[in-house]
Amino acid sequence: MPYTTLIPVAELAARLGDPSWVIVDCRYNLVDADAGERAYRAAHIAGAQFMHMDRDLSGPKTGANGRHPLPQLADIIATFGRAGIDDSKQVIAYDQNNGMWAARLWWLLQWLGHPAVAVLDGGLDRWIEEGRLVTTEEPQVKPATFIAELPTPTASAREIVEHLHDGALTVIDARAPERYRGDVEPIDPIAGHIPGAVNRPYTTNLTAQGTFKPAPQLREEFQTLLKESPPASAVHQCGSGVTACHNVLAMSIAGLPGSRLYPGSWSEWIAAPERPVARG
Repeated sequence: MPYTTLIPVAELAARLGDPSWVIVDCRYNLVDADAGERAYRAAHIAGAQFMHMDRDLSGPKTGANGRHPLPQLADIIATFGRAGIDDSKQVIAYDQNNGMWAARLWWLLQWLGHPAVAVLDGGLDRWIEEGRLVTTEEPQVKPATFIAELPTPTASAREIVEHLHDGALTVIDARAPERYRGDVEPIDPIAGHIPGAVNRPYTTNLTAQGTFKPAPQLREEFQTLLKESPPASAVHQCGSGVTACHNVLAMSIAGLPGSRLYPGSWSEWIAAPERPVARG
């Protein structure tokens, strides 16, 4: 059975060196875009290769499509092929700790019909805490042919605008509460949130130890948030469509499939002055 949501440290450790597994280091830092790559070169899980959030897991910015737009299909297909990913491969994504960056790679592969992808629960921090070894040696990667399926649906700004007042969508904002309320905005030029959106910071998915909460607990929490609405009504957003993937992953862990990502998120939403903004 493939791993399709999470994998514990011990289970990844037992499969190191398996040629049918592809391990990807997704570490990143918003204020220092190359910090993750430097950290990878200093030490990483044996066999892991690196993917950069800006260069590999995002597309070109136009000024109107957000800070981390989705890659062009041809580009991300080529990236996955260079990484040796095909339909025979189990992919494991990890970042420094809580999965906020690794979830982006998880979502992209799921989006293109590759379900055998999982996030390392607790990330590299937990790997090291458990005494697992790291290395500076970079792997020799054999390219493969990645064949994408028809991408699964995403949500758009137009769709959200059309349903702002009818309750058809439950927009879930993964940003910190103070950014959602508009008290502060350290990254984007306008503070606030999409009118009607509810706030569930991605960190709410985690235990105090930095691992994901158990599936039944996540299920109860998301069902409470959705009230009577079905899981498929959920649209996830954040600042730029990255940490929102964490909430998509959490709903998948919870057994609540069908929610969608709004890839452009807040940074795209505010690029059009006619779109309304709420605060508080």
